[in-house]
Formats: sequence, C-alpha cells, structure tokens
Amino acid sequence: MTPDKTSAPVSAKGERPANHPNVMNGQIGVLLVNLGTPDATDYWSMRRYLKEFLSDRRVIETPRVIWWFILNLIILTIRPGRSGKKYETIWDHERNESPLKTITRHQAEKLEHKIADGVLGQGSDKIRVDWAMRYGNPSISSKIKHLQEQGCDRLLIVPLYPQYAAATSATVCDKTFEALTSMRWQPSVRIAPPYYDAPVYIEALAQSVRSHLAELDFEPEVILASFHGIPQSYFDKGDPYYCHCAKTTRLLAKALQLPPDRLLMTFQSRFGPAKWLEPATEPVLQDLARRGIHKVAVLTPGFSADCLETIEEIGVEARETFLEAGGTHYTRIACLNDGSEGMDVLLAIVERETRGWLES
Repeated sequence: MTPDKTSAPVSAKGERPANHPNVMNGQIGVLLVNLGTPDATDYWSMRRYLKEFLSDRRVIETPRVIWWFILNLIILTIRPGRSGKKYETIWDHERNESPLKTITRHQAEKLEHKIADGVLGQGSDKIRVDWAMRYGNPSISSKIKHLQEQGCDRLLIVPLYPQYAAATSATVCDKTFEALTSMRWQPSVRIAPPYYDAPVYIEALAQSVRSHLAELDFEPEVILASFHGIPQSYFDKGDPYYCHCAKTTRLLAKALQLPPDRLLMTFQSRFGPAKWLEPATEPVLQDLARRGIHKVAVLTPGFSADCLETIEEIGVEARETFLEAGGTHYTRIACLNDGSEGMDVLLAIVERETRGWLES
C-alpha cells in the first residue's frame, strides 16, 4: 500500500514531510494505580462503583450466570446504601472525595516533585507522573492516553499493592492492556512487580510503627498486621498472596525485633459465605481480649493508602470489637500514605524499574 503524507519517513536531515502530525515522544510516564473509589456516597454513585468492582472476574470467580443474579438482584439492591453510609463517615466533603483519592493524588504529586528535583540523576526531566484508579475515576485508560499526549512512549505502571494478588495487581494489568488495544501507537510498557519484601518497604513499615508507638501513653502487648483477605480457594489455585503477606510479617517482626507472638498476621474484609484466608482479624482481637491481652495496635501493611477498609473497618469496627470483648487500649497505625517513608518506597520502585530507560 502506498503510504500517505502523514506516514512518510523522516528525511536524512531529520526534517518532517509536509502535513506530518505534530507527535511528541521521548518521555517516560509513571502511572500509580490504586484500587478505586466511588465518585460520591449517594446510592447511584455507590451502585456504579460496586457494579464495576464486583463484576470483575478477577475479584469474583463465581460462575457468571449464578453471580449475575446474586449481584444484580441482591447485592446491588442492598449494599450501595449500606456502603454509602460507611463512606459518609470518612468522606472529605470540602474536596468531595474519599481519603484514598486524596492520598493517591498527593503521592503522585510528591513523587513527580521529587523526580523533578533530579534525585534519579540524568534523565529525571523526562519522567511524567500521574495516578489512576482501577475502579471508578480517574480511569486507567484516560490516564494512559493523557501520558501519551505528553510524549510518553515508555510507560511504567505501578500497582500500589505491596503483595501480589490476582484480584488486585493482575486486574490492573488486565485493564492496562485492555486500554492498549484501542491505541494505534502503543507505548512500551513495564509493570512494577510487588514489593512485599523490598528492604526499603520493610524499613518504612518498621519506622512507621516505631514513630506511632513512641507517641502512645501505653505499650501494646500485641501488634496485629491485618491484610485484606481473599477466598481460600484463590490461594489453593496458586495465588501467592498469602505467602507474600507471611513474608512481609516475618521481615517486619525481624526489623522490629519482636518475637512471633508479639506480631500476628491476620486477614480482614471477608465477603460472602465462602471460606477466606485465616485467621480473621476481628475474631483474633476478641480472643486476645478474652485471654487477658488488653492493649493492642493494628497496622495494615497491604494498603499503600488509608481508605474505608483501614479507617472505618480497622479504626472503628475492629476497635469496638476489641473493647467490647474486654480490651482497654487500642490504636490503629496509619498506612504509609504520602509520608516521607512511603514516598521513599515509591521513589525506590521508580528508580529500579526505569533503570535502562533513563540511561538511554
């Protein structure tokens, strides 16, 4: 086929042919991706968000015909209202957004500022940083297109999940490559691997624990590392998530010089009747209180930013469970968020994964 003027090659002198489109290139895009957030707390906003989330086959592996009836006739009728009330308790009405959206935006902005200061050395000025949500807005596809419009022909996707799970990290990849199917000129793409055992991440967690405990007027007898759960069947099929969580917990205990009975691994956010990973966070808290453990601290190492599951579920619901069972002192340790330790982790990931691209 005879090429038209817009597809003609650049001349030996580097001159573009007449009518050639103005194409920007040579930049590196870094896209931070977190789970997602509804646009508002009303019924229909919650319903849209939950439908997108719970329709993902990576998240729910129940046969589609059965799940369609459960989702549309039961869950999406009842749960939007209940979830909306919970989101309302943590919603930032001034910004009209959830904490997860605010924090993820701040992470991207601070990361871009750090890189712009030249901390990655030569080539730092070529990096553009943005952020997206797997479910809800801003979407992955819209941000990939935006980065390409800025001249990014190389793209690093950073799923903000320290531990890999098909229901989190893999579905980010799915959506990324789905977006690429609609693009004629695709950027080169890298996906940052999980960082559950990265020394910079473990030390950041350890420092966050030390700093938080130093401000308390009591010393926790036990610390819980509460991770988001997944169905046991997902692990049985080969998902490495449990193993990643266990290694994070072991390395964190070593960094804090805590014996195994002082730092316990638990799992939260169970959904549906199927068996999930155990031990579950709230039953463990109840058991600790009944055994005479009255002072506990809980951190959530599987979350890179505070959200409904950390602020409301761990900060409110789990606290009530422990105190009602006989506990006297309870504290929630915040996620790394956009604090200095958390930003050091993200910067280290970008530095490692863009190596080669920057050098070229």
